[in-house]
Amino acid sequence: MRHLMSPLDFNTEELEQLFQLANRIEANPEAYSHACDGKKLATCFYEPSTRTRLSFEAAMLNLGGSVLGFADQANSSAAKGESVADTIRVISCYADICAMRHPKEGAPMVASMNSQIPVINAGDGGHQHPTQTLTDLLTIRSLKGTLGGLVIGLCGDLKFGRTVHSLINALVRYPDISFILISPEELRLPDYIREDVLKANHVPYKEVVRLEDVMSELDLLYMTRVQKERFFNEEDYVRMKDFYILDKKKMTLAGPDMLVLHPLPRVNEIAVEVDSDPRAVYFKQAQYGVYARMALILTLLNISVD
Repeated sequence: MRHLMSPLDFNTEELEQLFQLANRIEANPEAYSHACDGKKLATCFYEPSTRTRLSFEAAMLNLGGSVLGFADQANSSAAKGESVADTIRVISCYADICAMRHPKEGAPMVASMNSQIPVINAGDGGHQHPTQTLTDLLTIRSLKGTLGGLVIGLCGDLKFGRTVHSLINALVRYPDISFILISPEELRLPDYIREDVLKANHVPYKEVVRLEDVMSELDLLYMTRVQKERFFNEEDYVRMKDFYILDKKKMTLAGPDMLVLHPLPRVNEIAVEVDSDPRAVYFKQAQYGVYARMALILTLLNISVD
């Protein structure tokens, strides 16, 4: 039995197999529409989510399986004080695979250690969000044709953004990758990622404050929102939330093949006017999230389709 706690749980060869499967699903979804007949996915979401929870549910339903679970810990026995370990022991009796989101770092890991079924980390605090990373990698690979040789701009909340942290960890394994880290001083990338991931792997990077200064250098711009839920006080959030807004004027500074990704939800960091730009692929990215999760479910359940 295998779990997914981190993007690094799959090596690059295994990721390639996963992405090839996702692309086959994209090309011929009908061939996989009964692959999980009789299988059940439990979605255990201890904090709010739209895309991640619904994309997991869509993925399982697309595969012919069924879904059960909860979307808020207030509607679960956690509200009565039940531990994550006990919850997953019970869910192991009801479902074949579980996707868990939790505000506490490491909670899905605790679940995996007490589970009789595969557990997928669907986000744990500001720590990891591996299925978003699989989605991001699949999007880049599908639209750029490669995961190497790219200059990637990461913009916005680089301090608390778990999607950014996971993506950096995953991408440093590919050749000729470099990063431009675009953030205000208060939301810079944590030291441990800068030292233990970028510098330790000899990956080139630079840190800037102004997005306009580097748009022309980028193959890919990964925008993030400033996350209100990660701030300890309202004043700091209000001061930071409008620091970056990508609009049509800034897009004129970018190359014709530069892609804009965003894990969503968007607040106001990307102006609606950018949506019609063919380089804006964040809604395609959401669709790739379903294919990535379909491929992951099949892989963890050891289900193959001839």
